[in-house]
Amino acid sequence: MTRGNMTIRRTVLTLVMLFVGLTICSAQNPSLGTWKLNEAKSKIPAGSPKNSTVTYEAAGDSIKGTIDGVDGQGKPTHTEWTGKFDGKDYPVTGDPTSDTRAIKQIDDHHYQLTVKKAGKVTLTGKAVIAADGKSRTVTVSGMDSMGMKTEAVSVYDKQ
Repeated sequence: MTRGNMTIRRTVLTLVMLFVGLTICSAQNPSLGTWKLNEAKSKIPAGSPKNSTVTYEAAGDSIKGTIDGVDGQGKPTHTEWTGKFDGKDYPVTGDPTSDTRAIKQIDDHHYQLTVKKAGKVTLTGKAVIAADGKSRTVTVSGMDSMGMKTEAVSVYDKQ
């Protein structure tokens, strides 16, 4: 085998291993990607905020969440969160109703979340990713602006 053939072979093998590594990393975290709200399958009370699109992407050794939607009056919202799925509080930007968000990964398909404003829990919930990885259901409960307990179930389809 010539030196040139060995170099080509080594390059191809490296690229194959890189692709396999990226595939394994993506498979290990089914949350990564873009999720679009499926309003027909969701149960969101009238006048409640809606997250239309949620994107989770790797950001170094953390995850960056970008959330676009509308508030209770229908005005556009854009929030961002960067942290780990370790249950610790990480800052949220763009959301006047929260300062921090904590997401804890229970297993490959189950997550718990806690949202706080000024250190006080305002919203708790859970997210469940379907076994096929094509949808996720987020159930949250908390208090609305009138102090009434609310619950919403949002179903998202992976894009």
